[in-house]
Amino acid sequence: MERTFNETSFISDIVTKFPKASDLFKSYRIDFCCGGNRPLIDVANERNLSVEEVITNLNTLYHKTKLLNKTEIDWKSASYNELIDHIVNKHHRYLNEELPQLSPYVTKVLRVHGAGQPHLAQIHKLFHQLKTELEQHIIKEETEDFPLILAFEQDPTDENYTKLLKVVEDLESEHSHAGDIMKELREITNDFTPPQGACGTYRLVYQRLEALESDLFQHIHLENNILFPRAVAQA
Repeated sequence: MERTFNETSFISDIVTKFPKASDLFKSYRIDFCCGGNRPLIDVANERNLSVEEVITNLNTLYHKTKLLNKTEIDWKSASYNELIDHIVNKHHRYLNEELPQLSPYVTKVLRVHGAGQPHLAQIHKLFHQLKTELEQHIIKEETEDFPLILAFEQDPTDENYTKLLKVVEDLESEHSHAGDIMKELREITNDFTPPQGACGTYRLVYQRLEALESDLFQHIHLENNILFPRAVAQA
């Protein structure tokens, strides 16, 4: 089988070329958004994974997907407007709906089970910290940061470029912090595995936290590894 990806392929480049790779990386707990700017071999070695196994599974999945004619949008060639619209309409919309809906369930699980399971207080704290930061983050992106990127596309002056660099630096820092919170939540929840005998609400919270992680990492990948590098490289 032809190897499209190898041990020197960068994680972010793999997911950009083949978005479905994110599912495989998620199963290996490989960070493809904030920590994606690294070769596959480094990440695999760091996580004590078999490099050969990861590469084989990755290339097998890639070629199976091609054979099934599953088309993926090439975001690298999409316009800034198309990419930003997708981020806002898919990922920002998801956060705007999911964060306030999930919040009362996280609180309920703490109230009912927290006395005997102290880690639930930490989950409650981390989730609501993440909720506040992400809500503020996406408002700022939509009202200030994305308009600046679009303005720079039309008018790439030195002044706008200086502003753009600061915006990208700040957003990447915020993304990194959000990613760190999600990683801590995954650690505390034992990979979002509810304890034996957990009630339906308990299981629901863990399932939805894992779904939140999946969507957030796709969201951050599109910005950190596609939108921002393209904007910065335009100068």
